[in-house]
Order: sequence, then C-alpha cells, then structure tokens
Amino acid sequence: MMKGGFGGMNMQQLMKQAQAMQQKMAEDRQKLEESVVTAKSGGDLVEVTMNGKYELQSIKINPNAVDMDDLEMLEDLVMAAVNDANAQIKTLEEELAPKLPNGMGAF
Repeated sequence: MMKGGFGGMNMQQLMKQAQAMQQKMAEDRQKLEESVVTAKSGGDLVEVTMNGKYELQSIKINPNAVDMDDLEMLEDLVMAAVNDANAQIKTLEEELAPKLPNGMGAF
C-alpha cells in the first residue's frame, strides 16, 4: 500500500523538510543583513561601507579627491564605489539563496 502521493514521503516528513528550509532561509537572511562590505574607487579616494540591507553605513572622501573645478569626477567616484558595494551585496545574496527553480530561492 502506498503512503500518499509524495513519492513515499508522508505529510509529516514533508512538513519537517519545509520547516527546515524556512529556518535555513531565515538564518541566511539574517546573515546577509548582518554582512558589511566596503568598496573603494579612485585608488582609495572614495570609500563606502554598506550593510546587507543595501543601506550605506559610511562614505569617506579623501580631501585629495575634492577639486572644486571638477566636482563631476568626485560624483563619479562616489557612484562607482556605491555601485561596487551594491554588486558585492548582490553576490552575497546569490551565494546564500537556496538554489530553487523559477527564482523561488530569492530572499
């Protein structure tokens, strides 16, 4: 006699697996949110720190990066550092997300 339609698994086993997966995803989400990355641009002229929630924690600008006649360069350096930090967090997110079909592993 077959036990249910879950390939021999009973409903209780299936529920335990689902709960374990939910717990792992919650732990990974917390780990990601507690992560902090630092990104630099312009040979350390600009440094940004971002957490796993994509929130900027700090921006440090070397005084040598400030040229009142070329503020556009400074803006570009800040943007490059922020984009790099975003990419680092995205990479961490992809590493921690379970590999499920159809994007179901995204946080």
